[in-house]
Amino acid sequence: MSFEIVGKLYKKFATESKSEKFQVREFVIEIMDGNYPQLIKFQLAQERCGILDSYNEGEEIKVHFDLRGREWQGKFFSTLNCWRLEYPNGSGGGSEKPVQQVAQKSVGNDAPKMAALPTTEDSFPTLSDAPLQATADDDLPF
Repeated sequence: MSFEIVGKLYKKFATESKSEKFQVREFVIEIMDGNYPQLIKFQLAQERCGILDSYNEGEEIKVHFDLRGREWQGKFFSTLNCWRLEYPNGSGGGSEKPVQQVAQKSVGNDAPKMAALPTTEDSFPTLSDAPLQATADDDLPF
């Protein structure tokens, strides 16, 4: 299941190599929850680490992410695994930054932003796509 959230890019961290074959990059966004700001940390993995390069701290961004969870030595951990970044409608010049396939890698600061998934808004269902009321032909028990 995927989620999305809009917030201000609060902090970007450098890419970390966890092993020879695995790398991650973390970043934090700030959202307002009533009167109190919330700082939420996300993680990018592998070839997606580069998609954060073209965004600057302080910019408003939309984060598309999945929830990941695991157990290790009797302790439980959750990760907000980001798979796509974009500007929300009406900010950052009013459009999404350029996107290209994951198979291509960044070659410097002036290279386009990387993204792994299709860029059209209708490519992924959102909660707003769900019907608001059950219909007569809806036979699901929930």
